[in-house]
Amino acid sequence: MKKLILCVSLLGFCHMTNAACSDLYNHQLTTLQGEKINLCDYQDKPILVVNTASKCGFTPQFDALETLYSKYKNNGLLVIGFPSNDFKQELADDKQIGDFCKLTYAVKFPMITKSAVSGPNANGFYKQLAAKTGLAPSWNFFKYVILPGGQEVYAFSSDVKPDAAEILNKIKPKLK
Repeated sequence: MKKLILCVSLLGFCHMTNAACSDLYNHQLTTLQGEKINLCDYQDKPILVVNTASKCGFTPQFDALETLYSKYKNNGLLVIGFPSNDFKQELADDKQIGDFCKLTYAVKFPMITKSAVSGPNANGFYKQLAAKTGLAPSWNFFKYVILPGGQEVYAFSSDVKPDAAEILNKIKPKLK
């Protein structure tokens, strides 16, 4: 009986936690490997979001993205990549993208299944980011920094490197 009460209590707690999730974080995402990510689990952490493409002049930014993730993931930073073919520079399918990222850049941060990130077909999360900042991606490797709680969201153009001072100055004070 005690086990049943504990399970019911835990289920109630999980339900209350998800109910407190703000709209910006209320997204279930699937990685290239099929794993699920609930953004509600990260609403108290800084997040660096970037739309990626495997065949772009900015593709070498994967190195800096992975370095940031490796260096700061234990301090709360989530780096999350969104492969997109909006600018006609992404590989055909999720397996090819995953293999490319792993073999070429040793990417370990979460990469989400390929989707649109701009225009009328943009995924819901990107539509919200564009609405919040007034800026949608105009090219690959456009970045958003979401500070804990989601009240502050900043957009950075593709030519701003992931480890640039203007990005780090937003993220580092929010790390644990």
